[in-house]
Amino acid sequence: MTKKKNYKSNGHGNGRHVVHVEFSRPGATAVAIAGTFNDWRPEAAPMVAMGGGRWLKDLVLPSGRYEYLFVADGLWLADPFAQATEPNPFGGVNSVIRVPDDQEGNGRLKGHDPS
Repeated sequence: MTKKKNYKSNGHGNGRHVVHVEFSRPGATAVAIAGTFNDWRPEAAPMVAMGGGRWLKDLVLPSGRYEYLFVADGLWLADPFAQATEPNPFGGVNSVIRVPDDQEGNGRLKGHDPS
């Protein structure tokens, strides 16, 4: 998954920003994103199937640093295009996104799992 460093306020003046998430996993029947922004609960952020293995989700997040993983059909997957990773207590790594204070443009995470 790749991430552009641009983000945009959601226009409500509350210091929260829209981050557009994309993920590709051919053959997946259910995909979600779980992380520190939703207490690692995949059911809190299901992604929308767009066809052809492509999944989308818009997250509204305050500025800060967040760890996350994709959950595809119950399998927890690190983002292969993450800007940074952090070791997790399960022997793997979590992907990391930073939502900056100053916002211009749109935030975007774009992932692809070729399996």
